[in-house]
Amino acid sequence: MRLEKGQRLVMIGDSITDCDRKFPHGEGLFQGVGKGYVSLVDAMLQVAYPELSVRVTNMGISGNTVRDLKARWQTDVLELKPDWLSVMIGINDVWRQFDQPAIPESHISIEEYEQTLEELVSSALPGLQGLVIMTPFYIEPNAGDRMRSRMDEFGSAARRVAERNGALFVDTQDVFAPMLEHMHPTAIASDRVHPSLPGHVLLARAFLQTIGFDWSRMSGA
Repeated sequence: MRLEKGQRLVMIGDSITDCDRKFPHGEGLFQGVGKGYVSLVDAMLQVAYPELSVRVTNMGISGNTVRDLKARWQTDVLELKPDWLSVMIGINDVWRQFDQPAIPESHISIEEYEQTLEELVSSALPGLQGLVIMTPFYIEPNAGDRMRSRMDEFGSAARRVAERNGALFVDTQDVFAPMLEHMHPTAIASDRVHPSLPGHVLLARAFLQTIGFDWSRMSGA
């Protein structure tokens, strides 16, 4: 497993990351890390690697776009001095193009998204041991759906940023594919965006696999 003893993992994003986390910093007792995939990552690390005392801090904020991350990057990432950083952003960047078509100033182009994400992660790299970039997603099996298609384009932009910066990468859209072979998307997320607990389990598992989590340590043997 790539995380080491006493390291801090900051996970930043939108509502999928937020999930009712504590403010100003999402950590500590009484579901301080929220109720979503971040809380599952934190719990699994505590159970499997108690000797490491990894500090997980949830800095997601509901409704955020990459512009919002830029506005708070100094205080919510750089000043926290993470050893590891995970970024999952882009869902609202795409969604506003569809649910607010008459408000163009809320729309974020793929060029702005990629350039801003690049600027943010590259500014954090000097202080990091590890970086994970997770794509935005839309829980819809039809790749020809307009919003799904646009989300895939933003996911490809996130992949390019990850490759240029030597980051670990999680294609979250692929994470949902096996379940979508057997279930309607609304069974995973009624709005195709905010996952149920099984959806968050999928995200947490994908993240943990990416950082080299040893699942045999969960056996209790």
